[in-house]
Amino acid sequence: MTADDSFNRLDDDDYPAYTMGRAAEMLGTTQGFLRAIGEARLITPLRSAGGHRRYSRYQLRIAARARELVDHGTPVEAACRIVILEDQLQEAQRINAEYRRAAESVDPPTAA
Repeated sequence: MTADDSFNRLDDDDYPAYTMGRAAEMLGTTQGFLRAIGEARLITPLRSAGGHRRYSRYQLRIAARARELVDHGTPVEAACRIVILEDQLQEAQRINAEYRRAAESVDPPTAA
């Protein structure tokens, strides 16, 4: 791997660039919280060659949303389920918009 390859990965939202300690620090939470949301299957950190958890920016955004819900009194398990459903809804809306654009390009609406 060249230095250019390494630098290009820094822009990749899915690249596991953050250690558990750094991720917890960035989120203002504990490593235990990150383990809890991992156990709830909200996020699955990748493992380094030495077995240490590594988190991507995308995973940190998901964890931050879960933390926001927990900070407002939602139990961790429920917060994780809410975040999963929000993520699924967002993806479904994105796919629906793509289908709409594709349909409009095949059969453009006519002016009345």
